[in-house]
Amino acid sequence: MAIPRILALLDRYKIPASFFVPAVSALLHEEEIKAILAKERHEIGMHGWIHERNSLLSEEEERELMQRSYDTLQKLTGKAPAGIRTPSWDFSLSTLKIIKELGLLYDSSLMADDRPYEILEDGQPTGVVELPVEWLLDDYPYFGFSRYASIRPHIAPQDVFSIWAAEFDKAFQEGTFFILTMHPKIIGHRSRIVMLEKLIQHILAYEKVWFATHEDIARLVSQNTQKLRLP
Repeated sequence: MAIPRILALLDRYKIPASFFVPAVSALLHEEEIKAILAKERHEIGMHGWIHERNSLLSEEEERELMQRSYDTLQKLTGKAPAGIRTPSWDFSLSTLKIIKELGLLYDSSLMADDRPYEILEDGQPTGVVELPVEWLLDDYPYFGFSRYASIRPHIAPQDVFSIWAAEFDKAFQEGTFFILTMHPKIIGHRSRIVMLEKLIQHILAYEKVWFATHEDIARLVSQNTQKLRLP
């Protein structure tokens, strides 16, 4: 029920979203991929082959799995993915190199700022836009559950709403951006969807707020970056 519940909420407010999907999950749940793309509003991005940890792979293994993921999503969606969120936000010494080889527009796995930025390599611009993430704006630290460990949900949805709403308020005041990371199996529960809708209503109370996919944001950032480089 998680994906239908999430899509119904986004539909209600006509909000676009980016879904980062492991390629194996996409192969196993093609109907959900079709449902996500049905409104021609949402984006499907890369999220590994089977949620592997990049830093535990050799460069050759990482390249093979990222290429396989890229090809699989392109075949399933009819469109080459524009960007990636690495599984567990894990970045190896080879990840950026492979991102550039694939010609991806953006990454969303790093945490250096509250604003989008261009990734530098050895002090030089790469053309890859970074849309930075933050554990504070991820649903897992608040609601994650592990049967075999001591990880248990320890905070009420209302408390998470208070944190996220305050984060958005400050982002709006500073003119930065607000990017949530959510997992269907976590945010898709009923009480949490209610909380998410309350957050959406809170955001919509502001004027001049732009809801956009990661690709749309990255393209705008890339265009502005290129303008700054013109003589």
